[in-house]
Amino acid sequence: MALVISTSIYFKTQAESSPATASETKTNKEVMKNGEQIFIEHADKCLAIIEKAAQKLSITGAAMIAFIPGDVSESWISKMKVIGRLANDEANFLAIAYAKASEMAVTHKDSGNEERNDITGEFGWQGGVIIKVDSGYLVGAFSGGTGQQDADVAKEGLDWLSEYY
Repeated sequence: MALVISTSIYFKTQAESSPATASETKTNKEVMKNGEQIFIEHADKCLAIIEKAAQKLSITGAAMIAFIPGDVSESWISKMKVIGRLANDEANFLAIAYAKASEMAVTHKDSGNEERNDITGEFGWQGGVIIKVDSGYLVGAFSGGTGQQDADVAKEGLDWLSEYY
């Protein structure tokens, strides 16, 4: 009996004093925070790459990129850039880009996924790209060209940005 009690006390003491559990949690938080810092450092250059890609295709509109920390979409940090025009008489390009991003935050798949049934607030527009990185997700969307053009320019920027993760 004494052996059982002393063994239990030993294991309880080891579990309480083990730095692994505390450091693992801290490490995950640090990794997500580091992902935000990487995003902040490189967001402007990423948007510039998207802008150049749009110019090559002679399209104008609005671009947005975001970083979602972790595996569950509970928050994000984002940045946008108007590339030629924010809106015209028929469309608000920034609103469309963020609608694409909102869909991706729920599905963790590129926007306009044909397998998904549209739900209220989503329109199923193609043109958004999401990439899983170690510390979360990168989201990019463009609006102003065709759906495929929008996806292509967003992907070019995110592919570049993902190299820092």
